[in-house]
Amino acid sequence: MQIETERLIIRPFRAEDEPALYEYLSDAEVVRYEPYHPMSMEEVRAEAVRRAEDKSFWAVCKKNGTLIGNLYFDKGDLNTWELGYVFNRRYWKQGYAYESAWALLDLAFREWDVRRVTAMCDPENTASWRLMERLGMRREGELKQNVYFFCDEEGNPIWKDTYEYGLLREEWKQR
Repeated sequence: MQIETERLIIRPFRAEDEPALYEYLSDAEVVRYEPYHPMSMEEVRAEAVRRAEDKSFWAVCKKNGTLIGNLYFDKGDLNTWELGYVFNRRYWKQGYAYESAWALLDLAFREWDVRRVTAMCDPENTASWRLMERLGMRREGELKQNVYFFCDEEGNPIWKDTYEYGLLREEWKQR
């Protein structure tokens, strides 16, 4: 299955997406708020294969086929799905994340009978939480020191805060 918008094709990942995936997963600025460090080519090779087998990852491509980023959309408990996104820095601030996330949410709420969607981000990631708000999601809370991805030199967790956003199907349909 794939989703088409005016400028984009949103489709399942393929193992051959590796070079374009490497371009953005190896970029420290792109993965700054992610739970992993910039990836090596070898790590991205394995990640491309994994994503090709994982139906939760969606490749976001320009109409010419160029992979520019990805969406993550995974079902949790109580028909609540989690949305995430990571885009190549060369394509930031051009509306691609909004366009692709909007298309996926619209499909999910209208055709897949999704009840609720959540998304989370670091409060310092202003572009991410602004995107969630532009999509019509509401900030439901700020979780203090609720997660860590890395440790300091002594092995102590580097705790992070998280904004959590939510959106219900009926809210989407009222837009």
